[in-house]
Amino acid sequence: MHVLVVHNRYASAQPSGENKVVDQEVALLRAAGHRVEVFERRSDDIAARSLPSKAAVPLLVPWNPAVRKELTARLRAERPDVVHVHNVFPLLSPAVLAACADAGVPAVATLHNYTQVCPPGTLQRDGRPCTECVGAAAPLPAVRHGCYRGSRLATVPLALSLSVNRRRWWSGVERFFCISAAQRDVLVGSGMPAERLAVKHNFVPEPEIRREGAGEHLLYLGRLAEAKGVRVLMAAWDEIAADGGVGVPLVIAGAGPLEREVRAWAAGRDDVRCVGLCDTAESQKAIARAVAVVAPSTWLEAFGLVVVEAMAAGVPTVAAGHGAFVELVEDGVSGLLHRPGDATSLANCVRRVTVDAARNQEMGRAARRRYEQGFSPAVGLERLVEGYRSAIAGRTESMGGSK
Repeated sequence: MHVLVVHNRYASAQPSGENKVVDQEVALLRAAGHRVEVFERRSDDIAARSLPSKAAVPLLVPWNPAVRKELTARLRAERPDVVHVHNVFPLLSPAVLAACADAGVPAVATLHNYTQVCPPGTLQRDGRPCTECVGAAAPLPAVRHGCYRGSRLATVPLALSLSVNRRRWWSGVERFFCISAAQRDVLVGSGMPAERLAVKHNFVPEPEIRREGAGEHLLYLGRLAEAKGVRVLMAAWDEIAADGGVGVPLVIAGAGPLEREVRAWAAGRDDVRCVGLCDTAESQKAIARAVAVVAPSTWLEAFGLVVVEAMAAGVPTVAAGHGAFVELVEDGVSGLLHRPGDATSLANCVRRVTVDAARNQEMGRAARRRYEQGFSPAVGLERLVEGYRSAIAGRTESMGGSK
C-alpha cells in the first residue's frame, strides 16, 4: 500500500505524544513493507520567518491556499492509495482536504484531541472540564474566554477554522480514527457522523527494557502543565509526605509551563527528584524502574500514551478516573483509578499501589497482558491497514454511486 502521511509537527521545545505517534506509525508501516511518504510542516520553522511572515501565520490557520496547490500537485504526481492526516495546525490548515478532493485520493484522519469541537482541543477551561462549544455552530465561548493560550486574539483563528471548515472535515474524510471510545462518544454527541468514526487505539512499540523486581520510584512522565494534573500530584505527595511517605521517591520527568513551580516545590526535598526532559531510551528506563506510573490529568485525555508505555513494561498505573483512562486502566486489576482532581483520592491510590509488593507485581503482569492484547505493534498495524482499506473502499463506492 502507498500512503502519504500529512502532519504539522509540534514545536520540539515541548514533548509531543502526537509527534511520537506519527513517527511510530510511519516506522511500523514501512517495516511491514508499505510505501510511506510524509508531507509535513514544522512549527519550529516559524521562528526563522521574517516578522511580516510570522504576523501572517494566524491568517493561514483557517486556510492555506499554497498548501492546497503544493499537495494537490504532489498527489497527482505520486498517486498514493490513501492520505493519512494528523495535525494541520498552524501551517497546513484544512486546505489539505481540498487537495485530496482535487486529486481524487481518499483521506483518513486521526483525531488526537478534541479540536473538531473545541478550539484548543482540551475540553477544559480554568482547570475544569468545559463543553460549552461542543455542538455549537460557532465556538464563541472559546473566543470570549480566550481558551487558547489565555488569549482571545490567539483563539480567533482556531475558532474561525472550526466554524468554516466543519462541513469540509465531515464530508472530506472517509474515516476518522478516534484514539479512544471516550473520545468517540464526545464527538458523536457533538453531531459528527458516527458511521465515519472508528476507534483505533494508539499502539506502543515493544520496549527495550521491562520491569524486573519491585521498582524503586513513583514516576510522573509528561508535560508539566495544569491540565496534566501536576498541581494535584504535588498536593497529593505533600499529603503522603506528611503521613510518613511510601518508602520510595517521586520522580518527575518532563518540561512545560509549570516547570519553575515544580522545581521550586521539589527544592531541598529528598523524596522528590526532577529530571527534566527524557529521550526515549531514558523514558523507558525510568518506566521500567517504577513501582507505578502516575497520570493524574484533570482534562479528559483522548488517549494516554504514557499509560500504555507503562503497560508495555509491566508497570501498573495510577490514573484519573475519567476520559480514556477508564478504558485503558482496569481499576484494581492493571492499575488504580482515582477521583479526578482529588488530591486525597490520588494519595490513597498511591499508598495502595505501593503498600503490597506482591499485589503490585500481579497488577504489572495484568498490565502487560492488556498491552499484548490491545496495544502491541501487531494489533496497531492490523487496525491501521484495516482503516485504510475501509477508506479506499468507501471512496470507490461513492465514486461508483455518482456515475
